[in-house]
Amino acid sequence: MQWTGLNELREKYLSFFESKGHLRLPSFSLIPKDDNSLLLINSGMAPMKKYFTGEVTPPRKRVTTCQKCIRTGDIENVGKTARHGTYFEMLGNFSFGDYFKHEATAWAWEFCTKVLEMPVDKLWVTIYQDDDEAFEIWTKEVGVAPDRIVRMGKEDNFWEHGSGPCGPCSEIYFDRGEQYGCGKPTCGVGCDCDRYVEFWNVVFSQFDSDGKGNYPPMAHPNIDTGMGLERLACIMQGVDNLFLVDTVQNIMKHICRIAGVTYGEDEKKDVSLRVITDHIRSTTFMIGDGVMPSNEGRGYVLRRLLRRAARHGRLLGIDRPFLSEVAETVIHENLTAYPELDEKRAMILKLIRVEEESFAKTIDQGMQMLNDILDRLDTSVMTGEDAFRLNDTYGFPLDLTKEIAAERGFTIDEEAFREKLQEQKVRARNARKNAGADAWLGESNLLDGVPETQFLGYEELSCRAKILAIVKDGARVDSVTAGDEAVIVCDRTVFYGEGGGQIGDIGTGESEDAMFTVDNTTKNHAKNYLHHISVTAGAVSVGEEVSLSVDAERRAAIMRNHTAAHLLQAALRRVLGDHVEQAGQLVNEKHVRFDFTHFSALTPEEIAQVELLVNQEILKGVEVSCREMPIEEARKLGAMALFGEKYGDIVRVVSVEDFSREFCGGTHISNTAKIGLFKIVSESSVASGVRRIEGVTGLGVLGMLTDATALIGSTAMVMKLNNPADIGVRAAQLMGEIKEKDSAIEALNSRIAGMQMDGLFSEAKEINGVKVITALFSGTEPAALRTMCDRIRDQASEIAAVLACTSGGKGSIAATVGKGAQAKGLHAGQLAKAVAQITGGNGGGKPDFAMAGAKDLTKLDEALAAAETIVADMMKK
Repeated sequence: MQWTGLNELREKYLSFFESKGHLRLPSFSLIPKDDNSLLLINSGMAPMKKYFTGEVTPPRKRVTTCQKCIRTGDIENVGKTARHGTYFEMLGNFSFGDYFKHEATAWAWEFCTKVLEMPVDKLWVTIYQDDDEAFEIWTKEVGVAPDRIVRMGKEDNFWEHGSGPCGPCSEIYFDRGEQYGCGKPTCGVGCDCDRYVEFWNVVFSQFDSDGKGNYPPMAHPNIDTGMGLERLACIMQGVDNLFLVDTVQNIMKHICRIAGVTYGEDEKKDVSLRVITDHIRSTTFMIGDGVMPSNEGRGYVLRRLLRRAARHGRLLGIDRPFLSEVAETVIHENLTAYPELDEKRAMILKLIRVEEESFAKTIDQGMQMLNDILDRLDTSVMTGEDAFRLNDTYGFPLDLTKEIAAERGFTIDEEAFREKLQEQKVRARNARKNAGADAWLGESNLLDGVPETQFLGYEELSCRAKILAIVKDGARVDSVTAGDEAVIVCDRTVFYGEGGGQIGDIGTGESEDAMFTVDNTTKNHAKNYLHHISVTAGAVSVGEEVSLSVDAERRAAIMRNHTAAHLLQAALRRVLGDHVEQAGQLVNEKHVRFDFTHFSALTPEEIAQVELLVNQEILKGVEVSCREMPIEEARKLGAMALFGEKYGDIVRVVSVEDFSREFCGGTHISNTAKIGLFKIVSESSVASGVRRIEGVTGLGVLGMLTDATALIGSTAMVMKLNNPADIGVRAAQLMGEIKEKDSAIEALNSRIAGMQMDGLFSEAKEINGVKVITALFSGTEPAALRTMCDRIRDQASEIAAVLACTSGGKGSIAATVGKGAQAKGLHAGQLAKAVAQITGGNGGGKPDFAMAGAKDLTKLDEALAAAETIVADMMKK
């Protein structure tokens, strides 16, 4: 067999199965679609589970893919060995009720021995111990020698995951030679050593397990083949592990150049090189599929991988952000199979750079804090409170803290740490409760057999339709009457179903005997449009015809805002850069809310520039075109796709000349002039690296102007101005007057403090050579205490003072200690804290000055009286 590069192996496999009648599908996104059971796609068949179960009809009965996968169960082991990795690709050929064992085994052998020219004497086959059929096929049809087939038990060669499709599997092993063996007499296929490598696994899904030990045969058995691309590349390239495969090694070499090290010379450095190489592969693909850094879910996985890679860069001596440079090589090495990485290049590199820079700002301080904590420990367990403080203050994930602590022989009290996070998790769970309100209509069998709804709403606002199904209180019913609330599905509709950030339509419906309102419209995965209705008169029944009418005025407002959202994205990319991608939006009749990837607040000048660009396109009166076309044609035209979204072969493209071109299934106005005007109402942050703009159009702008005019008028009236245009000048005058009065008050407080100080020194008590002053001032601000403390400290070196004040129902305590008193063991921060704690308060500060809060004001006298004792005790230590 010949050395073959990873990219060439991928193409050979996919082309081979295309020649066998398989439809080649691009890799599905790493973000699972309509599957809440997975955080990230972790196997080749995972995105196609519903094809196997029959819930969704596959595009063809024979399919082949190369699927991107992420597995995060053993992140801590990545780098420590050359075996572990988080990112990999799975080659697969799948049959959904079409071919079965005869074809699957023959094609597997043909690909290995004919296409890749693997030596037959290096190959071994395993089968399930009771699968005599597979043995007969392998030996008599495929031609494998019987003595090269190994029967194995259920644990090894029977694929089953709870109830559902399952069956025996057959694997192909490659013998790497005696030099990789363990030397045991029993060494053979299935041994734990490195000699025999399993690289091909074909699952014969022929039973439908009930989870109770019963295995009735399936009417239409399936084939699910999985083969790790990197593992195959190791065999074909004669290398020991995935980090030596050509494309992966090129990424590692880039890291070596940056760090000035060589792989294979120092095991500690090798660990860091493997960590960075693996994690930058994972993060580049995750961001390319729309994962954004966050503190939850898959966003947390991304952030954890990036920070772990950044830390290992520090361990290699790299003292600057560098991961985005390496990501360039990841993109380059994978361009042939994943051109979308190049399309998202600016976004990927920008996000990695910003996330690494953000972590770099705190990692040194966090590491110092962590090392200080570990240095002080007199046990082998670090408290959960300390771990939480590292997380809260410096963004150190628990896993990173655990890893660093473990390197020094410490463990973490994880239970205490998680208690600190519990409140946040409860809030997050509550926020998710309302997600997918109509999931029962999409995931259950309630609407099975109901044809998808034909949508006419792009051109029409009313139509006649036939009711195909009615759902009330979670059950299918034949009819509903006045006063009932229900969901109806029709054969056709003009009502837009909520999706793509656009809310659903509302309106009315009627039949000969009934009237109802449509309060919302959604849609399920089967493309049934769900009209949420309230029956106002008569009865609505399955099978009858109804007239449906959309609220036209509301729809027009929504369309204005949706088209404005497209113009807004285009303007943002022109002003801020190509890294801007849509990260979510909400378009309704009142406003447009647009979330986008960017890493700093927009300046007033940038906001004004974006507004100007959008309004220029509006005032031009440009035609808005909406048409369907093949996805490749749309990409060639430069149409923007929603970040991380998966599209079919035919897409709808909405264009505004050369200014904006996007994939979009929403409704839009026919000409930009119909938007009227666009005004940005606010710009804010919603997550790390994600900004939000809210804006209004049309009558919404008029409403803003009306409100602003009324506010200006009322403000002018309060200021007693005849001309509202003078508000700015008058406001500046008032601010100047306030500033002057503040200065006068401050000067007066200073004078009062000076007068009071004469009495303070006369009442000072001496303890071990240190003058101690205590005093309580009513109706005095904390700033006055600071002034007095500064003056006291200037008067003498061997002096300590504890002053308290009350104002507005609040109490404050200030402590100051001169240099001479500090030399005798006094510390202002400790002194202020000890006195404040008597009142139930707390605080602290520097050795020479500190402030603290008093909680129980009735105990201030008691606390000040105790100050002398506290001072005496501190000097004894």
